[in-house]
Amino acid sequence: MKRVLMVDDDEALRKLVRIRLSDTYEIVDTGDPEQALALALEYKPDAILLDLMMPAFNGFELCQSFQSLSYTSLIPIFVISGGGEARTRYEAHCEQLGAKAYLDKPIDFKQLKAKLAAELQQAQPKTRQAIRLRMRVPLMLRGQTAEGRVFEELATTENVSAEGFFCSCPVTLVKGDLVDVYIMHGSTVYAGRASVVRKETGSTAGQCYGFRFKEKAAEWVMNENKLAQI
Repeated sequence: MKRVLMVDDDEALRKLVRIRLSDTYEIVDTGDPEQALALALEYKPDAILLDLMMPAFNGFELCQSFQSLSYTSLIPIFVISGGGEARTRYEAHCEQLGAKAYLDKPIDFKQLKAKLAAELQQAQPKTRQAIRLRMRVPLMLRGQTAEGRVFEELATTENVSAEGFFCSCPVTLVKGDLVDVYIMHGSTVYAGRASVVRKETGSTAGQCYGFRFKEKAAEWVMNENKLAQI
């Protein structure tokens, strides 16, 4: 059974959604938008129903948060909110943030079911098994090319996980090449030893590489203790 996460501060509406959709979907719901990201990471929903207007934390911000994590960025978001004069502006903004649809309250459940079914029946790319964050981390890479040339290069990654990272590097590397990884935060801190697992042509000078740790120090920015706090 597909799983749907609903984020709405209206408890009566959440109860109604559970009643109307529970024959087809497993429903996880919360009235606290600050818990929504943690629930998405824990339950791995196939779709998210999101209210725009909630106290303290609006749906636009939450939609951006879902999109900022590669683990949740592939989950289709359906915005369910009020209509009125602002609807056109809100709908366009939600579309820019990656929402799949904008539905008015009160909910037309026939329409909602149709949109959910159409979206979830499509072949969806699998979400990453490792949680990835868009986090800017200055690095230094030390290694040796296939030709035997020793190198030491500064690099910056904005895509990290507990298992590795993705960044550009001016040195030509091949799959399987090993590098020693250091984090540059005032001092040089050893973070581990990583191998090249994929290579892409980047828009900047040099190539973009995906690295996976063979061994990892506790100082890595996404170690297990830090990951448990997300």
